[in-house]
Amino acid sequence: MADTTSPKAKSPSPPKSGPSSPKAASTPGAAPEDEQLEAEAEDDDSLYGGSISGSDTTSLASSVLKYRQENGRTYHAYKAGQYFLPNDDTENHRLDLQHNLCLLTQDDKLFLSPIGKGKPIKRVLDAGCGTGIWAIDFADEHPEASVVGVDLSPIQPEFIPPNLEFFVDDLESDWTFVQPFDFIYCRLLTGSILDWPKLFGQAFANLNPGGYIELFDTLNPLVSDDDTLTEDSALLKWNRLLVEASEKLGRPLNSCKNYRQQLVDAGFVNIVETHFKWPMNTWPKDSKYKNIGAWSAENFSQGVQAVSLMLFTNVLGWTVDQVEILLVDVRKDVKNRAIHGYWPIHVVYAQKPE
Repeated sequence: MADTTSPKAKSPSPPKSGPSSPKAASTPGAAPEDEQLEAEAEDDDSLYGGSISGSDTTSLASSVLKYRQENGRTYHAYKAGQYFLPNDDTENHRLDLQHNLCLLTQDDKLFLSPIGKGKPIKRVLDAGCGTGIWAIDFADEHPEASVVGVDLSPIQPEFIPPNLEFFVDDLESDWTFVQPFDFIYCRLLTGSILDWPKLFGQAFANLNPGGYIELFDTLNPLVSDDDTLTEDSALLKWNRLLVEASEKLGRPLNSCKNYRQQLVDAGFVNIVETHFKWPMNTWPKDSKYKNIGAWSAENFSQGVQAVSLMLFTNVLGWTVDQVEILLVDVRKDVKNRAIHGYWPIHVVYAQKPE
């Protein structure tokens, strides 16, 4: 594999309303699925008012860099069609913003696994690294570790920490890493993997005894605890259609509901699953989840077209115009603070037996 030479990714701009740093998160801890978030009074949102505006031998052949174009967006060329989101600058900026959303969710922690306690972290894999922002942060915080980032698109920056390498590769192909890892991290890969049991089996085989795998994913479709997300909502209709399309593609957007059992089947032990919530906007009263809602809404605003186009047009047979007409009402719903919807977040980590 060869180093990537893409321009350095830009830092994301925070939502126009609300605190501008993940460190602004307040109340720590997860939100159990049976614990409801309290909605704020409709006229009490002054702080957040306004709009929320290859394996090891894979090389970067010229064909990898000639991105596929469709519906005005660009997509990865290597193993074209396996990943439904684009890889253009607009999407890459959203991915970096989404990184901050993940940090807010976990109180500024890059991971929850108890790695590095009792033994040094030597090798780490960021599986499906995207822009590489998580891998860069991890490499900066852990200079003692050798970090490897793998993705289908060469969109990572050129200037990176000396203990970090990026490679273009397909996680669904047979892994041929020469040395095992102490930690394998998989974030927001739902909708990207055809055979999760195979991936978990390969992760197990490529971990040192005592090593950990950790996954961070959203569960679709979104839900509400108080039935304010109604059956006739354009937002719920859209999200259900999205899941339907992903299932037809064989890469379901609700994959995280199966991770625990699949990890057990792969041989992992000491499995811990933590649940969080991503409110669709700033409707929660709680300051931490109001802030997460601001970032979540911005993440949605920047990504809703990207996540919809390929699945709706190529899988469900919609026209681009039909998709855009639906998204007009979807965006209206997302801005409606009377709808108390959220995406469940599942963070699962598991250990390979010593």
